[in-house]
Amino acid sequence: MMDCTDRHLRFLLRLISRRALLYTEMVTTGAVIHGDRRRFLEFHPDEHPLALQLGGSDPHDMARCTALAAEAGFDEVNVNVGCPSDRVQSGRFGACLMAEPGRVAECVSAMRAAARLPVTVKTRIGIDHRDSFEALLEFIDTVSAAGCETFIIHARKAWLEGLSPRENRSVPPLRYDLVTRLKQERPGLEIVLNGGITSLDEAARQLGAVDGVMLGRAAYRNPYLLAGVDAGFFGEHGAPKTRFQVVRDYLAYVEARLGEGVPLARMSRHLVGLFLGRPGARAWRRCLSEQAHRPGAGAEVIKAALERLPQDGVFVASAPPAA
Repeated sequence: MMDCTDRHLRFLLRLISRRALLYTEMVTTGAVIHGDRRRFLEFHPDEHPLALQLGGSDPHDMARCTALAAEAGFDEVNVNVGCPSDRVQSGRFGACLMAEPGRVAECVSAMRAAARLPVTVKTRIGIDHRDSFEALLEFIDTVSAAGCETFIIHARKAWLEGLSPRENRSVPPLRYDLVTRLKQERPGLEIVLNGGITSLDEAARQLGAVDGVMLGRAAYRNPYLLAGVDAGFFGEHGAPKTRFQVVRDYLAYVEARLGEGVPLARMSRHLVGLFLGRPGARAWRRCLSEQAHRPGAGAEVIKAALERLPQDGVFVASAPPAA
């Protein structure tokens, strides 16, 4: 979800679900240590609970970034051992680390020593020809021995050569059976299923066999999908915010960020799928896509896009700016 789950999207998603655990896009240790630290570690207080997802393979650097994450107020640090892109392979992190379980274990151990934050690992079921259940179990056992108790398993293996990152999201077949078997073999670990899940009904069905479900691109394409999470999975009462209420609250956030110099397009792009499947959705998307990039574009673009929708709720455009 690189270049997708930035702080603006996360704020939007939090308006829709109060309880879902949110993750940052993968951030490399080099970017945190040597780059614009504020850009990668800053977030709105309303985003909690929030996990920082790190890419790296040097235990010292991973520990340093974990300490910075704790200082910044994150609730969890997640090690990405699932991204298959060429760039992460050249940097010796992401999915290629499945071939080095000992290295991942060293990172986890150093991270846990650096701060009192949960350290979790997101991985694939295998890579290339290292794709047997026994190899997966060896990886999990080695890393869990270092103190990791939660594994988010993308239920596809990754081909590190011959497939693009995009193809690696769809071409290797999904093997949910391996993830559920892993939970059966290691019942003491928290196993979270990721990959190919597009509805909350499907997520609920999977929870009979695993401890949790992670949604990625389905939630980005259709953010209002999360509107059923709090009641359906956490037992909360009360109706979720309508799409119009979400936009109203997000507008307050947008106006505050515009005052800080954030371009509108960085924030409005996350709204494009909010009315997916609803009357007027195409006109909504077109207005945002065509107008948000104009020099000096402001909140009036979002308000104009709303006027292209049939109003099924009360919209107040003059909401006060968020803190």
